[in-house]
Amino acid sequence: MNQFEYTRASTQQAAIAALVKDEHAMFLAGGTNLVDLMKRGVTSPSRLIDINELPLAAIEQTATGLRIGAMVRNSDAAEHALVNRHFPLLSMAFKAGASPQLRNMATVGGNMMQRTRCPYFYDTAMPCNKREPGSGCGAIGGYNRMHAIFGASEQCIAVHPSDMCVALTALDATVTIAGPKAERKIAFADFHRLPGSTPQKDNNLQHGELITAVHIPFNHLTNVHYLKIRDRASYAFALLSVAAALNIKSGTIREARLAMGGVAHKPWRLTEAEKALKGQPANETSFKKAAAIAMEGARSYGHNDFKLKLAPNAIAEALRLASV
Repeated sequence: MNQFEYTRASTQQAAIAALVKDEHAMFLAGGTNLVDLMKRGVTSPSRLIDINELPLAAIEQTATGLRIGAMVRNSDAAEHALVNRHFPLLSMAFKAGASPQLRNMATVGGNMMQRTRCPYFYDTAMPCNKREPGSGCGAIGGYNRMHAIFGASEQCIAVHPSDMCVALTALDATVTIAGPKAERKIAFADFHRLPGSTPQKDNNLQHGELITAVHIPFNHLTNVHYLKIRDRASYAFALLSVAAALNIKSGTIREARLAMGGVAHKPWRLTEAEKALKGQPANETSFKKAAAIAMEGARSYGHNDFKLKLAPNAIAEALRLASV
């Protein structure tokens, strides 16, 4: 691990100012991903700006939804009464992530900022356009069992690792971001990026900006389920996951929200499948039809060919479990 300077920020303005002064500085919250990246030599910030003292750890009900501060710990959000009452899908996603020990440290903002777990990204001896632009992608033509089937490019086929972000994408959340000049808001679905020709850029956050909160609008999606398929029951990233939320009246789907994890460089919203479900009976036929529509444009890379069959089955199963 390279040497670095450490600063503890007591105010939001001080934290942003410290980051603006040093283009190689990074914020430190729970550190559950960042410290690992530093130990492996993948990331080498010149300064860590500790933001654990910032007053960003509240969960509050607003007139239109729920506001979750960026420094709220994942375990606290998962068990919070307001989250469980209004957004049980999000609680399910939190509980599916990592392990209890990690959830006790990880923050909502940090969860959004975590980087891919692609082994080629973590191995500094291997080519990786995300870690070193222009070096190539070891996963294309390499061992790519965990990799993308949607939205990939010739530069990168890595996937986003978060469970929380999949649920927040399905729930139409909004991210509040503070910068050196002003605050801005961005739709959660637009926060993360596809790799394109710049796979080193995971999201649309600008240097000098700080995530302060996530806002989730109230909805009528009372039938929900988060399905995570992984190699073991705990402390494993998703082969793929599905966040399903439905509004069912008299056996008919009035509204549907669907997003997937483990299949793209960002949480993958299934908008066409959602449209196909609206107005349809909540039954197996509708679920399988929507799942088939969701798979349009999917492409595998060898070791992850199984995802082309697993994914539609997982979508249909998540919808079935949500509809019960």
